[in-house]
Amino acid sequence: MNKNYYAILMAGGVGSRFWPVSTVDFPKQFHDMLGTGDTLIQKTFSRLAKLIPAENIFILTNEKYNNIVLEQLPMVKQEQVLLEPAMRNTAPCILYASLKIQKQNPNAVMVVAPSDHWIEDEVAFTDNLKQCFDFCSSENALMTLGIQPSFPNTGFGYIEFDKSDSNPIKKVNQFREKPDYETAKSFLVSGNFLWNGGIFIWSAKAIIDAFSEFQPQMNQLFLSGLEKYNTNSEKEFILENYAKAENISIDYAVLEKAKNVYVLPATFDWNDLGTWGSLHEKLHKDENNNAVVNTTVVLENASNNIIRSKGKKVIVIDGLKDYIIVDNEDVLLIYPKSKEQDIKIIASKVVKN
Repeated sequence: MNKNYYAILMAGGVGSRFWPVSTVDFPKQFHDMLGTGDTLIQKTFSRLAKLIPAENIFILTNEKYNNIVLEQLPMVKQEQVLLEPAMRNTAPCILYASLKIQKQNPNAVMVVAPSDHWIEDEVAFTDNLKQCFDFCSSENALMTLGIQPSFPNTGFGYIEFDKSDSNPIKKVNQFREKPDYETAKSFLVSGNFLWNGGIFIWSAKAIIDAFSEFQPQMNQLFLSGLEKYNTNSEKEFILENYAKAENISIDYAVLEKAKNVYVLPATFDWNDLGTWGSLHEKLHKDENNNAVVNTTVVLENASNNIIRSKGKKVIVIDGLKDYIIVDNEDVLLIYPKSKEQDIKIIASKVVKN
């Protein structure tokens, strides 16, 4: 394995659309959402460890999830878990981790990856990632793995690349916001648009140079603690200064401003597992398109549902179509799939009550 390869595993999200399974105290990345025997973060770690030394994989998460991370990833040392004392989106934590990694290895090339996505073809993923690492090792490039769109999805941002570029790795023209349905359809017809899956690759030098150019204030904030990184003083510095950083995503902070952004159209299948509906797509289904997880069911006149329970309870359903049925310790959710984006709103109301 190449000792210059690193990973930043993003594991701080709450996954509120997967309520009531995913909660603030125990978010979806720490659950076995697909019934495989491994949680999402465990699957992601093992996928990255096929190419990257395990000791070079850093987990970025909220301080409240520290013990869960160490429990689920026993091969990880405490110094590999970078704890965010405040929620500040993706740019500050990526800069913090990148400076820390560069101090450890000035030749580092890294991937930034969400911990809660599903990738089935891990061989293709590793091949694509290696291709990106090779490119970023020799070029001053900020790269992303773009996902081939399979339908006009309005829930993802898109990456527009240069249509005339015949190289496997394409120059990015621009990032496009989540489109309406007609615009999404036009993107697919154009043939030079990819879904933005939030997987990024770059050298430590390239991303820190980009922060220096486009986010000088944030760069200076985290640079001021450089001598403390990888020492006993690091935690105190982060506690005192992290919350001073702007709450901004890496896309807005850097990628939409930079001119040296490239994309490799991915050859692996991908699912962001962002909603119960996207989970339904990946699960085994019966002849009526019902997906059942961790429970026993009796179904009559029921189709296109996802049903999940905890424990040995038998669930009987008659006459339901296109529903999410989740039975947890404290909550029973019976909710139409067509309104799945509203689940996080319902969850916040229940928590308040």
